[in-house]
Amino acid sequence: MHSSELSDFLRSRRAALTPQDVGLPWPSGARRVKGLRREELALLAGVSADYYTRLEQGRAKNVSAQVLSAVADALRLTELERRHLFSMAQPGLVPADPHRTPALKARPAVRMMIDALDPTPAVLHGPRLEVIASNRMGKVLIDDFDAMPLAERNLVRWMFLDPRARAVYLDWEEIAAQMVAVLRVAAGEEPDPALAELVGELTAHSDDFARVWAEYRVFQHTYGTKRFHHEAVGTMTINYESLALPADPGLSLLVYTADTGSPSEEKLRILSSWATGRGARALTDSAAREGTRERP
Repeated sequence: MHSSELSDFLRSRRAALTPQDVGLPWPSGARRVKGLRREELALLAGVSADYYTRLEQGRAKNVSAQVLSAVADALRLTELERRHLFSMAQPGLVPADPHRTPALKARPAVRMMIDALDPTPAVLHGPRLEVIASNRMGKVLIDDFDAMPLAERNLVRWMFLDPRARAVYLDWEEIAAQMVAVLRVAAGEEPDPALAELVGELTAHSDDFARVWAEYRVFQHTYGTKRFHHEAVGTMTINYESLALPADPGLSLLVYTADTGSPSEEKLRILSSWATGRGARALTDSAAREGTRERP
């Protein structure tokens, strides 16, 4: 891309910031430039003013990924803006700083959508299977990740380190191996310190994880069927669909349903009532029907 476009882009982003925005003291007297000065931006990025000037003018050659990441951080660029900067300054460089792992968040509208799906269970997760959000029935069917410390809200971590997982998933070995294989796919993409830390923790604390991780399988959640168990209703055969969110790269929504008219669909309905404290009679009636069917 032409150097003038890089210059225009950097100047526009620099002009959008004030010293107060980035924690610098506001100088006394009138400022002759709109936004940050080049010298102020260079100070924030940790480079010399001369070097930043050459970068902004498109005269800097062989700019490193570390410098571009520092400039992007100083300019408070969004992920899309960060990639745009890299594509202009040095096409082919990885735009993510290997020492940074941006936290994924759910937009308010996405959270409202997940809640609106209830009583259909739904769980939103990131590429490391970190749980971003879940609705009421998602918490009932699997577990309440919102009640856990932030660092523990991860499906793979829960799968291998929480004994509840083996009770929830009747085919634990199969599902656990799939989750590890999903991590393998994520590990083959950009450098991810958070993922490396997660793998290190699980390898140290779970022999099962270390064994499956060493098998180097890859897997992608798309759709399928899983068997769940809940102490209130017993075993359920549940379908899942994994839906990518085009506007939120890295986020996937897992939606759980049961076949129409199946015993599992009825159990999900009863479980929803049970979870709101209105299910005692439904459970009793269901047990009575089961007993009637079993009589000769």
